[in-house]
Amino acid sequence: MKIEVVTLFPPMIEGALGFGIVARAVARGLLSVGTEDPRAHTADVHRTVDDRPYGGGPGMVMKPEPLIAAIRAAHARLPPGSPRLYLSAQGERFTQARAQELALLPGVLLVAGRYEGVDERVVEVAIDRELSVGDYVLSGGELPALVIIDALARLLPGALGDERSNVEDSFVQGLLDWPHYTRPESFEGHSVPPVLLSGDHAQIRRWRLAQAFTRTVERRPDMLSQAKLAPETRRALDEFLAARAAGNEDRGE
Repeated sequence: MKIEVVTLFPPMIEGALGFGIVARAVARGLLSVGTEDPRAHTADVHRTVDDRPYGGGPGMVMKPEPLIAAIRAAHARLPPGSPRLYLSAQGERFTQARAQELALLPGVLLVAGRYEGVDERVVEVAIDRELSVGDYVLSGGELPALVIIDALARLLPGALGDERSNVEDSFVQGLLDWPHYTRPESFEGHSVPPVLLSGDHAQIRRWRLAQAFTRTVERRPDMLSQAKLAPETRRALDEFLAARAAGNEDRGE
């Protein structure tokens, strides 16, 4: 997979590529990441990429000429069919489902804005989709770009040490993950749940599902209505919710 990032700060992107799963994917030839600086497409001595907004207001806005030129230069290096994505608070939410969708593509262009945003004509002329990594404000699109790169890298076949990790990750089935434990068996008065030491894999699976259900119901109940569960898992969830509701009734809750 090829990814290009249009950014005023290429070192922010390049510096993060040498660690973890992303570095492994790059080293194995599964992923390549390039950058394009809009400043390289300016004509004035100050390499100006921003200006005051029409209509007044605080801050500065990224100019269309250098930004669109940078987008076109970067996009030309990508395979046909690679979408141009602008990282924006106004964009659709980036989710695991979006990551899985994008990971199937030959390439992706990520545009990292700065200042108060980009001239709207950039979006109209040179962007296919807008994505948001969350409902909060950041100083620029570089960190969201790295979030997306990391999410895509781990979905590439051969990037992970154990491909089962992708299947069992939080959000993949629409549930949060269950708790994980490793050695030592006891630590500061806290012990590993006995079921995980039993060797009974069917019982361990049931326990893990129950833990995932509990966490999702308590922490992210909004996920349950959109969860895409296997029929067996859906039946187990329905039984869990029914038992939980019965228990709440017994306690008068």
